[in-house]
Amino acid sequence: MSLGRLTQLLALILLPPPVAAAASLDGASLIVLGIAQDGGAPQAGRFGDARWDDAAKARHVACLGLFEPRSGRRWMIDATPDFRRQLLDLRRASGGADRPALDGVFLTHAHIGHYTGLMFLGHESMGAKAVPVWAMPKMTEFLHRNGPWDQLVRYGNIELRPLAADVAVELTEGLSVTPISVPHRQEYSEVVGFRIQGRGRAALFIPDIDSWEQLDAQGVRIEDLIASVNLAYIDGTFFANGEIPGRDMTGFPHPFIRHSLLRFASLPAAERAKIRFIHLNHTNPALDPTSAASREIVAAGMKVAREGEIEPLDAGSPRTPGARPKG
Repeated sequence: MSLGRLTQLLALILLPPPVAAAASLDGASLIVLGIAQDGGAPQAGRFGDARWDDAAKARHVACLGLFEPRSGRRWMIDATPDFRRQLLDLRRASGGADRPALDGVFLTHAHIGHYTGLMFLGHESMGAKAVPVWAMPKMTEFLHRNGPWDQLVRYGNIELRPLAADVAVELTEGLSVTPISVPHRQEYSEVVGFRIQGRGRAALFIPDIDSWEQLDAQGVRIEDLIASVNLAYIDGTFFANGEIPGRDMTGFPHPFIRHSLLRFASLPAAERAKIRFIHLNHTNPALDPTSAASREIVAAGMKVAREGEIEPLDAGSPRTPGARPKG
């Protein structure tokens, strides 16, 4: 066995868990459970990607977890193909009881990285009982009418609950989630982001959007949404045109990070510091925190979201000691 391979194996054995328990937090918090685009990083079929053999550089599909230690409850925003690991990370972060494993899921839309993790709630896997799944009307209809998702409903593994744009869902006293309509490909369902409101702190989650300018056309400015929260996890799918060799990316339905950096350049430093790019494609150089792309983002006063980072949603709550973000 080569020295290099031995080093990789030792790293896998000794790698600390990505999330430490958050028992010191007594208020609602969010945890970043994944930052990659729907296909994850590395992506299927990319056999030469060095990340297959370096777990520290692999990334899960974009997802947020919410937990409220006072009640012992926890939720996910989106159910990704990495649901199994993300459920474990959420459990470890929350410090709550093993059951119920999950108190609900909020879905943004019907693209594969955002809902297919629901399959693990079915009887072939967890055999869950009546897990609330909040979804917009077309998303709800999609799950009702198409297998295997309709089986989750018929078997009572999930309980579909309605969402309406700009109408808050109260989870506990002082913790709510509000859907925000965003323009993005709607082959099977509407697309929403979410505003997550705690006691004094709030976060924005918009992992997919066609462009900030199309949101402007809906009468909503992303700058105003950012101003209304303490943290903004927003679409960072691609860094710039040219990162996928041989393809003109100008028509891709996502704002390039470099375009976002220019758009937000005139914001006050405190506003730019709220921004954390998420949903990064496996080709995005900003997945590497040592890359020139990452340095460009930091120099602009913004960040890339980090898996495992925990943020309090209650004003005055301490940050979690011991959390180990990846990257």
